[in-house]
Amino acid sequence: MYQIDPPLSPQEVLPTMYDLPSENQEEPGLPDEFHLLQPELLRSTFRPPNYTEDNVFTGSDLNLYYDSRHTQWYKRPDWFAVLGVSRFYQETELRLSYVTWQEGVNPFVAIELVSPGTEAEDLGRSLREVNQPPNKWSVYEQILRIPYYFVYNRYRDEFNCFGLVMSRYQPLPINGLGVWLEEAELGLGLWHGEYQGLTRLWLRWYDRDNNWLPTPVEQEKQLAEQEKHRAEQEKHRAEQEKHRAEQEKHRAEQEKHRAEQEKHRAEQEKHRAEQEKHRAEQEKHRAEQEKHRAEQEKHRAEQEKHRAEQEKHRAEQEKHRAEQEKHRAEQEKHRAEQEKHRAEQEKHRAEQEKHRAEQEKHQLFRVGNESLSTFAHQWTRSMVRRSRIGFRIMAWRISRINQIVATLV
Repeated sequence: MYQIDPPLSPQEVLPTMYDLPSENQEEPGLPDEFHLLQPELLRSTFRPPNYTEDNVFTGSDLNLYYDSRHTQWYKRPDWFAVLGVSRFYQETELRLSYVTWQEGVNPFVAIELVSPGTEAEDLGRSLREVNQPPNKWSVYEQILRIPYYFVYNRYRDEFNCFGLVMSRYQPLPINGLGVWLEEAELGLGLWHGEYQGLTRLWLRWYDRDNNWLPTPVEQEKQLAEQEKHRAEQEKHRAEQEKHRAEQEKHRAEQEKHRAEQEKHRAEQEKHRAEQEKHRAEQEKHRAEQEKHRAEQEKHRAEQEKHRAEQEKHRAEQEKHRAEQEKHRAEQEKHRAEQEKHRAEQEKHRAEQEKHRAEQEKHQLFRVGNESLSTFAHQWTRSMVRRSRIGFRIMAWRISRINQIVATLV
């Protein structure tokens, strides 16, 4: 084959699915029944919520051509799914095979169901023979780089899960029901239940809420049960409506009787309302009078308070004056006591003077008659003067003291 310039694309020069069908005369026979039922259950429950049904393709027992340099090389997965491609080839025809260089999108997930003699190749434990195509593990991991690869051995119920990490398949842990595929928003796990009349463990897809996705038959059955339940509910609802209608009729009669009673009550209430209105007006008038009285009482209370404050002020002034008078009286009493003390001192001095005079008189007797007579005469006159003055002063002071004492009493 001669190449032209510019070269044509692989889609134009390489074989298509019409040239590479899945039927191979050298591989006679059909797969066993499990290989028919299990892929059908996977196909019918694989519904990624972020892809429409027209943008998802699933294949089972279909040739998968993977190498444009070796166009006759293929693998035949028991089941695989591709996201983001048309459900039909060129949106019009059913696929005879899946040719990657024609489709432009590699599978997203591949599943192998172990058969006697295939376990070693399915799990990548077989060696590549010289001048032979690579095994399934190498094709899925290194050439097609399928993100998720699962191997299920129904004989031992072994579920092996692998994910592409750093260009190599690594075992994936099973959490909850199985393994979650975030890109498809689906999980794959082992479900124990009845399918096509057989109860056993099956591979099945589940959603984010850990609900196993139903098959179309199960959906129809669920819808039928829902419809039956809805019909029973409708029948029950109809009976309830009939009963409710009878109750409504009875209630209407009661309401009519109640309406007549209400009318009579309304007339009574109207009469009561008029009476209440009249009472309210009287109460309003009384309230205004009470308000006026309260204002007067308030005014009187304020006046009384003002008078009380004035009385309190006068009482404080009187108290202050009484304290001042008391202080003055105490001062006057103190002065009187001082005057009395001085008078007693004067009286005492006068007695001392009198005593001294008697002593001097006695001494004069010893002196001569003439001298004595002269001296006595002079001395007597002197003493009389002094005694008169002293007694006058003393009498005045005593009189003053008596006046002060009388005033205090």
